Amino acid sequence: MNSPLLQVTDLAKHYPVAGGRTLRAVNGVSFTLRAGEVLGVVGESGSGKTTLGRVVLRLTPPSAGEIVFRGQDVTHLSRRALRKVRRHMQLVFQDPYASLNPRMSVEQILAIPLQVHEPSLGRADRRSRIEEMLRTVGLFAEAADRYPHEFSGGQRQRIGIARALICRPELLVADEPVSALDVSVQAQVVNLLLDLRERLGLSILFIAHDIAVVGMISDRIAVMYLGRVVEIADTLSLFNRPRHPYTEALFSAVPDLGGRRDRILLQGDVPSPVSPPSGCPFRTRCRYAEPDCAVEVPSLVERSPGHLAACHRPELVLASPLSDVAPLPRLR
Repeated sequence: MNSPLLQVTDLAKHYPVAGGRTLRAVNGVSFTLRAGEVLGVVGESGSGKTTLGRVVLRLTPPSAGEIVFRGQDVTHLSRRALRKVRRHMQLVFQDPYASLNPRMSVEQILAIPLQVHEPSLGRADRRSRIEEMLRTVGLFAEAADRYPHEFSGGQRQRIGIARALICRPELLVADEPVSALDVSVQAQVVNLLLDLRERLGLSILFIAHDIAVVGMISDRIAVMYLGRVVEIADTLSLFNRPRHPYTEALFSAVPDLGGRRDRILLQGDVPSPVSPPSGCPFRTRCRYAEPDCAVEVPSLVERSPGHLAACHRPELVLASPLSDVAPLPRLR
């Protein structure tokens, strides 16, 4: 079997806060991503998803752990050494309105990565690459001469995707790329990413809070809670038989037109990552929690082939009528 394109081991990102305390935004996350694979990362706001994506790309330095990309340990590379790696791993931002400079034309926006990573490219060749990429993401070549305010939100996100792909990366980190868009436009952008994955051989780390959207695009899904991965499995396995009560609660929030599913209302807010609960981080909101759940943090253990969950009582989740969730249809 080929080596993973990306391998993350025990990755952590901690921030010092007032009073000598520590905010543990990402707390010991491990996963692999293979060439051409889409790994979804899902969880509530504050679960550490965005921080994980930024640390993987080395936009912010990790506090601990290891990041291996294309067989190279990039965890502690200098800024100069990282520049050679940057073109192969790119980011699509969440907000298509704030992520594009309104004072620059689309051509100027897309030209910046080429000027940085391919400085020998002539102006005519650069323009040709830009027009080709605009057509690839479903826009007209003439869009290069226009400005961001002349486009809709979905079109702006296509421009952001074009900017990320202009240097032909192998890894794309999509950080909530559809959360600011209308539902119909979300489907178009997700469909575009699936098409680009097939055409360009991309590997995608797809970050979102909506497990329904994540299920439509991902080959595997990692569920995050309070900086940790609490469950990871292939999409069909996760949708058919979740092993963690937090995943079960996320599924219960997916609209069920048949009315066969009850909604699980999680009690209270997500605990502070500055002072997390003892033992299982989810125990304060878990309907299956017992006193011994406060004693030890559950390990991420393989419950069935390729399906890992960090729970002291996964058998209770499996016994729940909500644990059998029909998988959502893929867009393609």
